[in-house]
Amino acid sequence: MVVGASVAGLTTAVTLRTLGYDGRLTLIGDEPHTPYNRPPLSKQILAGTWEPDRIKLRTDEELSDLDARLLFGRSATGLDTATRRVTLDGGDSVGYDTLVIATGVTPNSLPGAHHLAGVHLLRTLDDALALRADLRHRPDVRVAVVGAGFLGSEAAAAARRMKLDVTMIDPRPVPMRRQFGDRIAALVGQLHKKNGVSMRCGTGVRRFFESSGRVTGLELTDGTLLGADVVVVAIGSVPAIGWLAGSGLELGNGVECDPTCRAAPGVYAAGDVASWHNDHFGCRMRLEHRLNATEQAQAVARNVLGENRPFAPVPYFWTDQYDAHIQAYGIFPADAELAVLHGELEGGHFVVAYGHAGRVVGVLGWNSPCELRRLRQLVVDRAPWASVAPTPPAVWTGRHLSASIR
Repeated sequence: MVVGASVAGLTTAVTLRTLGYDGRLTLIGDEPHTPYNRPPLSKQILAGTWEPDRIKLRTDEELSDLDARLLFGRSATGLDTATRRVTLDGGDSVGYDTLVIATGVTPNSLPGAHHLAGVHLLRTLDDALALRADLRHRPDVRVAVVGAGFLGSEAAAAARRMKLDVTMIDPRPVPMRRQFGDRIAALVGQLHKKNGVSMRCGTGVRRFFESSGRVTGLELTDGTLLGADVVVVAIGSVPAIGWLAGSGLELGNGVECDPTCRAAPGVYAAGDVASWHNDHFGCRMRLEHRLNATEQAQAVARNVLGENRPFAPVPYFWTDQYDAHIQAYGIFPADAELAVLHGELEGGHFVVAYGHAGRVVGVLGWNSPCELRRLRQLVVDRAPWASVAPTPPAVWTGRHLSASIR
């Protein structure tokens, strides 16, 4: 049984069949839609350049070929590992021999926001289509994006491509600081300013204003009053593990697993919800990256079938904003150092390395995909930091904070 029917869940099911598993297979997903790709929601779907059919992960015929029991539009509400049964909404339960948990994450919201028309989260296809309709409501729509991480930054860029008035709000001093650190995050901020986004960094949201149940503006924690017809709340997410309370599984920042992604006898986890020890970096991590969901699901399927091999990838992620294609390999600890390996930071084409504990642990490329593919080997090989840092050291040391690494 696989609970969760997004990329990680579907990939687990497909990989099991590809590797020759011919037993009973159940795939449970809480959305009524067939599985789809999420990254385009904040870009192509939101901007209107793609329609929903284009992000389907499998056709109806391909899903039928899985020869699986497909329970879409059903939510798991409980797990009993002793009897090996999953309880579903409605009260019925389904038994399993092996369970793969791939329930992803749940977006955070803001107090007083959920009941207001015009205030949107952005996690599902329905969320993206509802937000897109609101953005197209009239040409002078004022958009406030609360949160300047991946999702917020991409949503702001999509709204600006629609030539809307956009303000981005975040309590940190620069956007995407948590992901990239101050120096690269400052460049992201400059990119948004250059493209017409009003940046309100270093402040948060105190309260919403409304009229007839629809949002009309915000008061920020610095006292600023901001008019807004549409608000996108993109302030992070939490692992979707509430249904696992009382199951006996170890729960923390996700479902806590061993290096093989095994959480308990007969129970594995994959994708955004899984927290596991990555032996390559020597730390526990939980990743909300598209490629990781695929690779981890494939590894879990192999381990379910008896391979029992640790999953130790070099993480890869990317974001597209305006004319910037930003790609990154590795991890970005809080006390990492930074050195330029290719190009110049102000030139719009560069690669930088992140160093920690004497090793290269991450590389990031800005519009430099070819150079980045070559330099990613530094992370794979855990190259000594001294091999890339200038002599004498002229590297910038700053605070690179990642909630996904601990």
